[in-house]
Amino acid sequence: MTLRVVGAGLGRTGTNSLKLALERLLGEPCYHMIEVFGHPEHIPMWHAAADGERVDWDALFTGYAAAVDWPVASFWRELADEYPDAVVVLSTRTSADAWWRSADDTIFAHMRNDPVDPPGLEGWRAMVDAAVAGRYPGVPGDEEKAKASYEAHNAEVRATIPAERLVDWQAGDGWEPLCRALGVAVPDEPFPHVNTTADFRKMSGLDG
Repeated sequence: MTLRVVGAGLGRTGTNSLKLALERLLGEPCYHMIEVFGHPEHIPMWHAAADGERVDWDALFTGYAAAVDWPVASFWRELADEYPDAVVVLSTRTSADAWWRSADDTIFAHMRNDPVDPPGLEGWRAMVDAAVAGRYPGVPGDEEKAKASYEAHNAEVRATIPAERLVDWQAGDGWEPLCRALGVAVPDEPFPHVNTTADFRKMSGLDG
């Protein structure tokens, strides 16, 4: 199996909803940071990628038809080159301010408040620091720099990926742009909208 979709959107741009949607459309799993928690053996590979080492992407993505969210989005260029037939989905929010508010209340708060590895995930925090914070100035605690990083990232993706290959998408766009790019029918069911800020904070223990 080869990746049919490379997600270039940063975390907190509807990537969990996008994961579920792509799994519905492609009938195969979609990689997401959630997957790393179930595959601690992937952590050294992501850290190696962040250090500029060559990674066997096919081995990492065995069994997956798509990949979205961080740490994937940090390597969108490498993955777009590795899988030239894949659609590139740039998921965004309505503004940099909206993205910051969502990210700061969730993943960035978690990064600031919990500097240790989750149980059984040795090296996870160092990987996140290298693959996420190390590639996006301002993450996780400087609002203006982080928003500038978000805007610069989106602009670079748009300037690099040909228009016929790029899906510039927000969660409110629903199924249609994804289905059109993938050449599949629009499902007769609501688009999945999951992992709200409240959901994340409850799941991660940020609200006690």
